[in-house]
Amino acid sequence: MVTAAQPLSPPATPNRRVPAVRHLGPNWYACVMGTAIVGTAGAALPWHVPGLRAVCTTVWALSLLLLVVLLVARALHWTHHRDQARAHLLDPAAAPFYGCLSMALLAVGGGALTVGRDWIGTSAAVALDTVLFTAGTVIGLAAAVAVPYLMAVRHRIEPGQASPVWLLPLVAPMVSAAVGPLLVPHLPAGQPRETLLLACVAMFGVSLLATLVTLPVIFGRLLTGGPLPLALTPSLFLVLGPLGQSTTAAGKFADVAPGVVPGPYAEGFGVLAVLYGVPVMGFALMWLCLATAHVVRARREGMGFSMTWWSFTFPVGTCVTGSEALARHTGLAVYDGLTVVLYAVLVAAWAVAAVHTARGVVSGALLAGPRPVPGAHRSVTARTT
Repeated sequence: MVTAAQPLSPPATPNRRVPAVRHLGPNWYACVMGTAIVGTAGAALPWHVPGLRAVCTTVWALSLLLLVVLLVARALHWTHHRDQARAHLLDPAAAPFYGCLSMALLAVGGGALTVGRDWIGTSAAVALDTVLFTAGTVIGLAAAVAVPYLMAVRHRIEPGQASPVWLLPLVAPMVSAAVGPLLVPHLPAGQPRETLLLACVAMFGVSLLATLVTLPVIFGRLLTGGPLPLALTPSLFLVLGPLGQSTTAAGKFADVAPGVVPGPYAEGFGVLAVLYGVPVMGFALMWLCLATAHVVRARREGMGFSMTWWSFTFPVGTCVTGSEALARHTGLAVYDGLTVVLYAVLVAAWAVAAVHTARGVVSGALLAGPRPVPGAHRSVTARTT
């Protein structure tokens, strides 16, 4: 039987393949970071709460699942929507979020040794953390160089565009510095342990000095250019990231230094944890109040939910872990109390951001193309973190 030939369908264009991930930018890794820190920070709270550690381990497992899903989704994004992926790299508002990939890997890896080992065992946790720490550190160091290079050479940035988002690729090495010491006890004694510890100290310096030269630009723009656009206002909380994470890192150095480096240096790390951490945490609390005031103002003026609300999670979580470190090394009850208060803020912020994000994904609103932020430069979009 002869049938009429059916016309061939035109091949699908890259833009039509997997359309749900076309606008899935690197900022989505903030969901992983914010979820992982809830689990790891909760595990070290000063007061024992029955069942809390199991809950923290469950939250960490959720962050691991989210990381796997996002890695697959982002791989599809790069495979089928390379034009959009390149556009993200060439957009000064989007490129800094490539630091989030590094921090997501590191946060989940650190959580494996902190709480994940309860379920998967210490050997598996060490193996998982080793892979994620190595990948996250390499990506973080690359982003810390590549993103500022792109901003200087390829991006066209005006003075009024300075944003706390610029800190994202710079703080990634600090996250490596903070979670790296967890692996030190699992290395052979001697040079391997000392090498990793001092490598973490080096990354501490990389991130700290880069932050110190960038933060004045951000603060100056805030004072001279007026408040940030409403949708970007939550990004002010990103400044807490390098502050809390560096305090955490200094505490971790002091925790593992005895027996790894010579006695005087081990004692020096203990001194550093307090003499560095106390003033930096003080500044972090000041910035927390300032950022909160800006958010309250923006909320009154109609700020709605956007992915920037995830800025309320991971940066606050680093302050929780930093406060925990100060409580250990000073023995002061006031830091125990501060830890609990900050953790309550973290959990509340995570719950709100998670619920709104889930609703946005189900409705498709958060997977649609970004909308320009009213009153902002056209390269700045509302779909940021």
